[in-house]
Amino acid sequence: MLSLPSSTRVFVCREATDMRCSFDKLAAFTQQTLNQDPLSGHLFVFLNRVRTHVKVLYFDRTGFSIWYKRLESGTYSVPLLEEISYRDLVCMLEGLAVKKLRYCREKQRNTGVPQIAV
Repeated sequence: MLSLPSSTRVFVCREATDMRCSFDKLAAFTQQTLNQDPLSGHLFVFLNRVRTHVKVLYFDRTGFSIWYKRLESGTYSVPLLEEISYRDLVCMLEGLAVKKLRYCREKQRNTGVPQIAV
């Protein structure tokens, strides 16, 4: 999808947003509603009232970008938190409703002896 630095954070505006808004209005919403700096380089996600359209506002070093997506069927799920992970954003943009994710890592033994499965 996007290649972003790992320090990039994702903020979701939980209030309904008019999808006719463009760069300046979304930047103002970022300051007023989310209390964040729109020039910070973080992602700011806005949803319409019926949650079928989403806009993502992003500022890189040269200017603002807006990504706009509309679901053909179904609705986007609104996260419970104002800040979400990039992984949760990708799931949201795919139309997946993720309540709680569990990530597991395999325990690795550092014994120096290769383990052979029988």
